Amino acid sequence: MIEKYKKEVANDVVFNLEYNSERQRLIIPEYGRHLQKLIDQATAIEDADTRNKAAKYIIQVMGSLNPHLRDVPDFQHKLWDQLFIMSDFKLDVESPYPIPSREVLELKPDVLQYPQNFPKYRFYGNNIKYMIDVANKWEEGEMKNALVLVIANHMKKSYLSWNKDTVKDDVIFEHLFELSGGKINLLQSTEELLNTTDLLRTNKRMSNKITPAGQPKIQSNKNNKGPGKPKPFQKNNQK
Repeated sequence: MIEKYKKEVANDVVFNLEYNSERQRLIIPEYGRHLQKLIDQATAIEDADTRNKAAKYIIQVMGSLNPHLRDVPDFQHKLWDQLFIMSDFKLDVESPYPIPSREVLELKPDVLQYPQNFPKYRFYGNNIKYMIDVANKWEEGEMKNALVLVIANHMKKSYLSWNKDTVKDDVIFEHLFELSGGKINLLQSTEELLNTTDLLRTNKRMSNKITPAGQPKIQSNKNNKGPGKPKPFQKNNQK
C-alpha cells in the first residue's frame, strides 16, 4: 500500500520556520516579498532577451497594484526607477527611461538656512522690518508717504494683537523711527492712524475666522430672555 500522505515531525517543521527577522530586508516594503523575489530571479537570468521580458512583466505586476495610475507616463517612469532600486541596481535590462544610479539616489539636499532674526519688538514680526527697509529705499513723494502710513497702521494693528490695550500713535511713530534707523520720522506729523476700536474689532473678527471647524463657540446666556430659555430648578415645597 502506497502512502498518500507522509506524516511530518512537528519538531522538524518548527525548526525550518522562516521568520521575517531572518529574511533579507525589503528595499521597498510596500510591494511585498513576492515581488522582491521576482526581481531577484529576473536579475539572475543570464539571457538578455528573457531578462528584458521578465522586467516588463514585473512592471505590469507593479502597475496592477495601482490600476488608476498604471497608464500615466510619469507613473511608468516611477515604476522603472523603483524596479532598479529594488534590484539594488544590479538588474541589467533596457529601460525606456534614464536608469538611476546609486550616487544620485544617495545625494542629500543642502541644509536649509533659516533666517536668524531677533528683532527688538517681536510682536511686529520680520515682515514689518522688510517693509520699512523697502520704504527707506524709495524716493520721497506721495507713494512713499502712503506706504509709510500703511506700515504704521499695520504696526498698530500688530501691537494691539499682542497687547490687548489702547496704544497712542506717538508710541507707534517712535518705534517706526527706531526701526527705520531714523530715516522715517513721523514724530512731528499730524497724521492720525486708524482708530483703536476698529483695529481691535478687526483682530477679533480675524481670530474668529481661524477657529477650528466644528468647535462650538461659547455664548453667554446673560441676555438670553427668549421663550426657549430653560427655567432654573425650583424645589417643590408643597406637601
